[in-house]
Amino acid sequence: MNLRIQQLHEKMKEQKVEAVLIQHLANRRYLSLFTGSSAYLYISHKQQVLLTDFRYLEQAAAQSPNYQIIDYTKKGLYETLNILLEADQISSLGFESEGITYDQYEQYANKLHVEKLVPIRNWIESIRMIKSKEEIQSIQQAASIADQAFSHILTFIKEGVTEKDIALELEFFMKKQGAENLSFDTIVASGIRSSLPHGAPTNKKIEEGDFITMDFGCIYQGYCSDMTRTIVLGKANEKQKEIYNIVLAAQEKALENLGPKKTGKAIDKIARDIISEKGYGDYFGHGLGHSVGLEIHESPRLSVSGEEMLQPGMVVTVEPGIYIPHFGGVRIEDLVVITEDGIYNLATSPKDLIEL
Repeated sequence: MNLRIQQLHEKMKEQKVEAVLIQHLANRRYLSLFTGSSAYLYISHKQQVLLTDFRYLEQAAAQSPNYQIIDYTKKGLYETLNILLEADQISSLGFESEGITYDQYEQYANKLHVEKLVPIRNWIESIRMIKSKEEIQSIQQAASIADQAFSHILTFIKEGVTEKDIALELEFFMKKQGAENLSFDTIVASGIRSSLPHGAPTNKKIEEGDFITMDFGCIYQGYCSDMTRTIVLGKANEKQKEIYNIVLAAQEKALENLGPKKTGKAIDKIARDIISEKGYGDYFGHGLGHSVGLEIHESPRLSVSGEEMLQPGMVVTVEPGIYIPHFGGVRIEDLVVITEDGIYNLATSPKDLIEL
């Protein structure tokens, strides 16, 4: 935790910002370990203060012992902040510009006693890109729970169950295995609906010969997992096998080349070229992957615009897909850690085409 604050102080010194105000939930948790829904962090070179309301005072004291805890509702947020700003003699205050409305910005500008408000876009997010050993352990446990859920769901799926049935069973199983929550709304899309990359589960019943795409994940100790598998109920036809094997080949080639000192753009191109060479480039319309941590979508991205150099300690998804309207689609997704000499794949579920 001290290292995270130290890295923030270095950015503050470099950018000549004397104090920062943090309100984005994931960034608050990263810097303070506080998990409540209502709080602000005020951090200067002189002090660290967590401002919350009465509901969370005891929780904040237990979770964030390195912070002074203040109930800001007693005097109001802006008066409380001004007391802190004046005590520290702050003239420049950093704020998370991407996380507030224009109205909030006007409130800051009109009510805070500082000479300069400085947007600190992606300051904390850039620190969060490199995961610690402890963070990776939490992500690995979340990934393990998802793998167990996939093994379980293969025993559950049969003709006549609905997409919603499958989604609910996955979610219930993950929570029974220790997940705190879901990483995102579970995706289950079958038959021709599997051409929808983010198809929400419906009451559609699973039929013989259906593609079934399942994209799901859970949260463990605050950290997310993310995996996708596509299976077929019964025997796959030749077209299904062709599409599946192209996606699998694209993913495996991307994984082979993934590692430090590569850009997301370069890895995306490797997978995209394989799919395009087989004539399906127009049916792979999203990026190859994204980073995962306290939030399900973090930076850097593996995409056509991903210029960020990958570094050891980053955790990213690799998830190529082909989606053909009125026919169906396939996506295969693993969650991997970038290491000093390559990658460590957190996903253990099989990827050869499963025909239930």
